[in-house]
Amino acid sequence: MRKSVLTLGALALGAFTFTSVSVPTVSQAQIVEGPEVTWRLSLWGKRRAFSEGLEYISAEVAKRTADKFKIKLYYGGQLSKSKENLDGISMGAFEAALFCAAYHPGKNRPLNVLDLPFLPLINLDVMLKVHNAVYNHPSAKKALAKWNAHLYMPNVLPQYEYMGKGTPPSKVSDFKGKRLRALGGMGRAAKAIGAVPTTMPASETYTALSRGTVDAIGFPFTYTFSAYKLDEVSDWYTTNMVLGTVNCPIVFNTAAWAKLPKQYQKLLNDIKAGASNAQKEAYSKKDKENLAKWAANPKLKGVKIDEAEMAEFRRIGGQPLWNDWVKENAKHIPAQELLDLVLKTAKEASK
Repeated sequence: MRKSVLTLGALALGAFTFTSVSVPTVSQAQIVEGPEVTWRLSLWGKRRAFSEGLEYISAEVAKRTADKFKIKLYYGGQLSKSKENLDGISMGAFEAALFCAAYHPGKNRPLNVLDLPFLPLINLDVMLKVHNAVYNHPSAKKALAKWNAHLYMPNVLPQYEYMGKGTPPSKVSDFKGKRLRALGGMGRAAKAIGAVPTTMPASETYTALSRGTVDAIGFPFTYTFSAYKLDEVSDWYTTNMVLGTVNCPIVFNTAAWAKLPKQYQKLLNDIKAGASNAQKEAYSKKDKENLAKWAANPKLKGVKIDEAEMAEFRRIGGQPLWNDWVKENAKHIPAQELLDLVLKTAKEASK
């Protein structure tokens, strides 16, 4: 597991200042011809590693169509609050959006299998393959179709760790009674060790932690901690819990997608790999910066939980909670089939 932690840690990133994404020059012969189209894509927060794939997509479609096809990114909840992006897509308020399935689990049950704790998603490449497998499952497409949402691609996040205030934890039992921002299945795992989980949008975490509303924030390691400036108000962070992650797909309004010229649809599909690579590079770059900065800060302590304790945490907070999720959702979706798909795809992708 330590090897996995290092792999995942090396992929974390998030900052508000970035150099522009490097893309190859497009010759006139390579230009995708088509009509002028402008899409709006709803986001929250500021530009950061999490959104670098979207920045790549926006830049690439403009370049390859000679500015005929534009995807404009709207940060800071300009178009919609983060928890309401799926509703906005459903109503056709904008053409594209990013949303996190854990924010409203009842709306997209099949996707929530990806939010279970301690799944064997050892790195971002494995995550991409597993997320795509679930997104391509008929039940996932059916669930999102109810919201007029076309699943475009994953916008993956590194594995989660905790960053908090107060006395640093030295063992798993130290989390008992602590108020933790823990989404999806990670919230269930938090309950299993006696913690008190809460769900809140990323944009609210700085205020909650600085005011003491919560004791620690669960976020992707390391980029989100710095992206939301939690490292400025925290006393400690964990390094090896590898709690799980949440899935936040990029979706298009189905009518907008159907109306889009076929050559533009092909272009969007062709640049998926480039978008994922841009995001991974951004995570890696910021992770190196964060780890160096945190190591030089005597007020911020890195905490490594004993591996034997983590093994026990994974035992009680992993498969038992996967099984609970299957039982709870079996009447609504092919839950066991989805869980099996995740585990099988992860195993094959990890070889």
